[in-house]
Amino acid sequence: MAKQDYYETLGVSRDVGNDELKKIYRKLAMKYHPDKNPDDAEAEARFKELSEAYSVLSDEQKRSAYDQFGHAAFEGGGGPGPGDFDFRSSFADVFDDLFGDFMGGGRRGGHRGSARGADLRYNMEVDLEDAFSGKQAKVQATTSVSCDDCLGSGAKEGAKPTICGACGGVGKVRAQQGFFTIERTCPTCQGSGTVIADPCMSCRGSGRVQKEKALAVNIPAGVEDGTRIRLSGEGEAGARGAPAGDLYIFISTRPHSLFQRDAMNLYCEVPIPMTEATLGGSIEVPTLGGGRARVTIPAGTQNSHQFRLRGKGMPALRGNAKGDMYIQVAVETPVHLNKKQKELLKQFDSLGTRSTNPQSDNFFSKVKDLWEDLKD
Repeated sequence: MAKQDYYETLGVSRDVGNDELKKIYRKLAMKYHPDKNPDDAEAEARFKELSEAYSVLSDEQKRSAYDQFGHAAFEGGGGPGPGDFDFRSSFADVFDDLFGDFMGGGRRGGHRGSARGADLRYNMEVDLEDAFSGKQAKVQATTSVSCDDCLGSGAKEGAKPTICGACGGVGKVRAQQGFFTIERTCPTCQGSGTVIADPCMSCRGSGRVQKEKALAVNIPAGVEDGTRIRLSGEGEAGARGAPAGDLYIFISTRPHSLFQRDAMNLYCEVPIPMTEATLGGSIEVPTLGGGRARVTIPAGTQNSHQFRLRGKGMPALRGNAKGDMYIQVAVETPVHLNKKQKELLKQFDSLGTRSTNPQSDNFFSKVKDLWEDLKD
């Protein structure tokens, strides 16, 4: 049976670039890899065909020969069959990206040794005033810390870890599967390369114990919901002396009784009497941080009108910029009037003209015209 063309095997054109070739091969290799298709002979055969094709087309000299002579270029023992190339050398860059997770981290797994400690998350809720001015807060976090009795080694005093007999101190073990070798984290030492025959009684050989830590956190002025503060090395301690993880503080702000925040701007609704909105005047309003500001109300101010106070909003998290504060007036209709007040309002209404209430007069004029049109 004639071999399929290598370009057809991978489903690529003959002018495909190396980067695109690698990308397509990775996708296909992941799909047909034997570890993802156990006991599937067809998938394993397909994987071998893909790997053989890639081994030729990814090599500049082999590809040139193949383009000129086809499969005949490798006849007589020169062909790249399953026994003719080393996956770990020929495909190291692809396999490290592709199968790093289930091959014990691959080359990118870093160094031999115990795993770095896990990162931790702490949710902190602050008042809007604290987000405005900043503060130093205290955090109580229960986490794994390095064991004081064994100094994080996991071994009892006077004892030392010994080289793992299962992996020879490498931290990884290899297993032959078909025509290639799979490398996995050693299950005996969990990748550390050492075992502890006489473990520390306090931490039972892990090198870590649970403890509550008190930390001081600087909350900068201008923080917003979702702001993340990183405390390096304050996360969970690594096993047997490995580096600790980080602690991430996620900030959220509590609702405020007077102010609403939108990015760097603040909004405050202020009720004013109808007489003040009509005749004009001035009001004193609070600002975030304990200050005060005076706002002039022009005569005839309408409900929901906004006044802008520049630079009275929230500070920027970075830099010296400040947002603005917007005062939105809510004109209050008088209630619980006595007889005299009602008489005065009726008298005021009787003296009104079309210019006294222009918006309502204009609206009802349009309504009247609409009704007249409907009659016609």
